[in-house]
Amino acid sequence: MLFPEPVFGPIHSRRLGASLGINLLPANAKVCSFECVYCECGFATSHGEARIPARDEIARKLESKLRDLIDKKAPLDVITFAGNGEPTLHPHFAEIIDDTLALRDRYFPDAKVTVLSNATRAHKPDVRAALLKIDNNVLKLDSAVQTTAEWINQPNSPDFDIAKIIDEIALFDNAIVQTLFFSGNYNGHCIDNTTEAEITAWIEALKTIRPREVMVYSLDRATPAHNLQKASPETLTHIAERARKAGFTVQLTL
Repeated sequence: MLFPEPVFGPIHSRRLGASLGINLLPANAKVCSFECVYCECGFATSHGEARIPARDEIARKLESKLRDLIDKKAPLDVITFAGNGEPTLHPHFAEIIDDTLALRDRYFPDAKVTVLSNATRAHKPDVRAALLKIDNNVLKLDSAVQTTAEWINQPNSPDFDIAKIIDEIALFDNAIVQTLFFSGNYNGHCIDNTTEAEITAWIEALKTIRPREVMVYSLDRATPAHNLQKASPETLTHIAERARKAGFTVQLTL
């Protein structure tokens, strides 16, 4: 599923409410530093020329949509950077965050600005500064175990190191950690980030990160890898309780 416009919605988000989406990536192709086996955008494929929308185009379309929502007296809880891959890959990500915050303040001052990121560019000074400005800095951590993270997230870089990612996330004072729990099989390999060893490592990582909040959820849409199973409500509840007992605020989505 690819989003054909830079600004889309609002849609109902299970975790965020009425969410107006911003896609900083091409309408016809996924652009990401990961190839997650569960990604709703599918695996990256080429569909001709992939054009990244310009900064001014995004600002113009966002302002038009916000004015339209005002005219319709429609509710808006959050403006969410998500879309067709990793939003921080846009070359003008930091400037677009500034534009969005200014427009939010003008039209919907109570709405939150959220970025869903895989944290692979959190070490970039401009990206870090931008993520520190927003309301909801949601960073992916699907496993604290290197081999499991590699199988789940399928990183494009050979230098991917989940320990370094955890350390980068820990430098934020506004981090929200988002983890999707599931099990299954991909290319003949068993994947399961719900085991006791996985949860213990994950909680130790949370202790390093000290996030403001933790989001626990499972599969809800079709996945490009077909042999994946949603974690049961009982499993998710158990994981959430483990995190709460360790002292973290948890948002559990069943």
